[in-house]
Amino acid sequence: MTGKSAVLATDLSTASETMIESETGLNCLSRIGVDRIHLVTVVPANVHSGMPGIDFEKRRKRGLRRYRETVEAAGFDVETHVVRGTPHRRINGIAGAVGADLILVGSRGKSPLENRVIGSTARNLARTTVVPLLVDRIERGVDDPETVRRHLFKRTLFATDFSENAERAFETFEYLRHATEEVTLVHVRSPKDDTGDEGDVEARLGELEDRLDSWGLEARTDVRRGDPAAEILAAEREHEPSTLLLGSRGRSRLRRLLLGSVSEEVVVNATGNVFLVPPPRSA
Repeated sequence: MTGKSAVLATDLSTASETMIESETGLNCLSRIGVDRIHLVTVVPANVHSGMPGIDFEKRRKRGLRRYRETVEAAGFDVETHVVRGTPHRRINGIAGAVGADLILVGSRGKSPLENRVIGSTARNLARTTVVPLLVDRIERGVDDPETVRRHLFKRTLFATDFSENAERAFETFEYLRHATEEVTLVHVRSPKDDTGDEGDVEARLGELEDRLDSWGLEARTDVRRGDPAAEILAAEREHEPSTLLLGSRGRSRLRRLLLGSVSEEVVVNATGNVFLVPPPRSA
């Protein structure tokens, strides 16, 4: 595998610390070919260094130094970036500038506030990222949180509507397979489904199974009926994968919020990790 680079975004919170100090998580990144990590923290534009008793930039630089030692000890080359501005915009900007292959961000999962289910930065990144985005779910409501799923990609649930971008997401198994053991292929037949009859669907899923088998991955299929987002989330609850993989824009031609409505609902409501693969930048 050629070396890959990842932007690991942190706000120095407990959730970020848990994500960075997860030895298993760092090992998963290494196994999929990541050898360089860019640690990024963003000082919000409305925070000023002259505010009484507060020096956010110095505090964040100290925090990044500690994180850098942890990540370097795990065998990665590390660069740190302390920048100012709107978090998701600066994180996307750095990912583009350094040619990152993916962005990793921690999330404390479902919030008691219904309309703020994941952190605003993670949600905004999900809507706007131009490189694959991994939302690493962290326990909430405890003083010493752990990652919700210990392994990032060991058991992957891949949701497909057979669209071009779903195929693009599937192609990530070319490198995810080095950290994956089993895959559940999920397709949801909705009332407006135009992907063919059941025989066609089974045949197309069978082709994906064969490709996974050629990579040495155990695969199974799950064909469901109903609302796509609701059924994908139901499949996650049933199969309990390490990570749910899907394209960030599917068959819908409506570009609501720059993210397919199904993908957004899955990111917001999934229990475990979500790996979103966006269309090419030119799209």
